[in-house]
Amino acid sequence: MPASPPSGQAPGPAAAGNPPGEAALYEAAMAHVARYATTRAGLARVLDRRVDRWARAAREAPEPPEPEDIAAAVAAARVAVRAVVARLAGLGAVDDAAFAAARAHSLTRAGRSRLAVAAHLAARGVDKQTARAALPDDPEAELAAAVALARRRRIGPFRRGTADAEALRRELGVLARAGFAQPVAQRAVHMDAEAAEAMVLRLRQT
Repeated sequence: MPASPPSGQAPGPAAAGNPPGEAALYEAAMAHVARYATTRAGLARVLDRRVDRWARAAREAPEPPEPEDIAAAVAAARVAVRAVVARLAGLGAVDDAAFAAARAHSLTRAGRSRLAVAAHLAARGVDKQTARAALPDDPEAELAAAVALARRRRIGPFRRGTADAEALRRELGVLARAGFAQPVAQRAVHMDAEAAEAMVLRLRQT
């Protein structure tokens, strides 16, 4: 467990309406990363929302501080947020590369395409280079993800009965909307049922 934050920092917003200082933000950050996997950007957003809540409460107080005082306190808190995030990243408590690798692996196993995984990581603040390094580079992994989605949606090799041309177009549309390229989608929907089941099983075992 990382060391406690330096003493002498301002207490959290619950104490006499003080703005969240670095000590309070550190404690909030540690509580968050203990419960949730996150990125540097994600943690910064969580802490920024804490600052925003304090600012809103300060403005709505019976005797609110002057607007410029609130603005100055918010600016100082934003600087403290970045310092806390950098500190936890330096300690290894927040690791964008590890987050991206773990999330890409779990999403691929769940049947998400590379495109969908990349969008998910971007939304959580993972930079493109880190995301690219985390994405599976094996074309067979993309096919396996498409087959996993087909299994979940009961299409392609997992459909009940046969499919006419219109049904096949709908199935290909499901995979296309999920971000799978047409060649991958075609292979997935036309795969032999036994081979498809075996591929999903191998994917789950990775």
